Amino acid sequence: MKFEDRIREHAERATRAKAMGGPGKLARRRQDGVLNVRERIDRLLDPGTFRESGLFGVSYIPEMRESTPCDGKVTGFGKVEGRRVGVVGYDFTVKGSSSSYTNNRKMAHVKDIGGKRGFPVVFLGESTGVRMPDIMGEGMGMNFEGPRFLRTREAPWAAAVLGNAFGSSAWHACCSDFCVMRKGSVMAVASPGVVSMSLGREVTAEELGGWQVLAEHSGFADAAVDTDEQAIDTIRRFLSYLPTNSRMPPPVAAVPEGSDEAVKGLLELIPESPAQVYDVRKVIRAFVDCDSFFELKDRFGRSITTALARLDGRTIGVIANNPLYKGGSMDADACSKATDFIVLCDSYNVPLVFLHDQPGFLIGPDAEKAGVIGRVINWMNAVLQVTVPRISIILRKSYGRGFINMGGAGIADEISAWWTAEVSFMNPRTAVRVVHGVKEEDEPARFADLLKEMARNGGAYDLAAVYGVKEVLDPRETREYLKEALDVHALRLSGGVGQHRLANWPTSF
Repeated sequence: MKFEDRIREHAERATRAKAMGGPGKLARRRQDGVLNVRERIDRLLDPGTFRESGLFGVSYIPEMRESTPCDGKVTGFGKVEGRRVGVVGYDFTVKGSSSSYTNNRKMAHVKDIGGKRGFPVVFLGESTGVRMPDIMGEGMGMNFEGPRFLRTREAPWAAAVLGNAFGSSAWHACCSDFCVMRKGSVMAVASPGVVSMSLGREVTAEELGGWQVLAEHSGFADAAVDTDEQAIDTIRRFLSYLPTNSRMPPPVAAVPEGSDEAVKGLLELIPESPAQVYDVRKVIRAFVDCDSFFELKDRFGRSITTALARLDGRTIGVIANNPLYKGGSMDADACSKATDFIVLCDSYNVPLVFLHDQPGFLIGPDAEKAGVIGRVINWMNAVLQVTVPRISIILRKSYGRGFINMGGAGIADEISAWWTAEVSFMNPRTAVRVVHGVKEEDEPARFADLLKEMARNGGAYDLAAVYGVKEVLDPRETREYLKEALDVHALRLSGGVGQHRLANWPTSF
């Protein structure tokens, strides 16, 4: 056979490159129940679709070439549910997947092509940071890829944090539109060792950037799961709601059988007394397509629920006050969460549905220290720039500026109310005390009279009388109403594509 030596050499080189960090390191990962980078990529992509880019890349330092197969990062292109994606996989078994000249070029190529050709890029992150001494001194000039972290959201980015994620794996996670974190993983600017030396005290990995820190306190993790497999499946599900790129509408899915049934029992989910709480997530599940509810940042800013879902097979984004937490009062975290979600939906042509049930923004010294006043305005600035359809429904109470941020006062393209709705500048009970200085416990009869005066003309039918809402709904009509409203306001003239005024908004708030 011709070229026998070349054929053999090529096969041997490919085998060495795919061996990653060697049998011992791979065996330890299996014992720990953790996938290696190639297993992760296989889990992510449709079978047989991965085309690797940079298989024979190694360290640019000659003495390290034999010990750096693929230079610690596996990159290339494949498909998820038949749609093109790019993938950057970090191989922790090779130099801790540290970043260096060659693998930075590999990552940059995939990111650049994803942006230029219009398809998502997925990052499967786990790294120790930059590789030293490669990047010391003059190495900074060779390795820096700062401009490529600029996100203008031509196509979605999604990231999984699947171990220790320092350096570029952390940057990519924070630049992404969606980040899922495996419990037990850590993400931070620098490793616990470096931080401990800097602070002069021991800092644990969990304390620094464990999944609870990222999912519950900073909000940078959109989801937290138990295993690598669950994390990768979660990314596949996230991508299923979004278009391949920003110049396309989201894909349409088949409507599961029985999707029109749950809304018929919606009245059982909400209390008659406005003083009682309920979980708005159950309400959302009742009117969207069966099994389509996909919540983001479920542990962060919990008085707001943000979720992707499908209605009649079409992707929608839902922003809903959740009275189960803080009575629905919106704090700084909830504001940032809502803003982040608005940016996501407007960037990828996903219509927004707002569900009001809030007593206003959280006030007080702690709220002001957290910057709530600025977060309120950021949210308002974002929602005013939205060019996808905005449908707003007042479920129960909606007070003060929160009414505006949730799509009231002419911001939403369509606004309606359940018959339980009540709108006012503030809670009428609070208003009685502020305006008249009367406490219910001191003067119950007078308080009741004043309350009636403060609460007048704020009900659903009062709003409908002046066309402040377009319709008053029986809650059981919610699904059919939204189907119609979203169809009326579909972006027909642009093929379902918005203007993307928020595409340059920072991906981390």
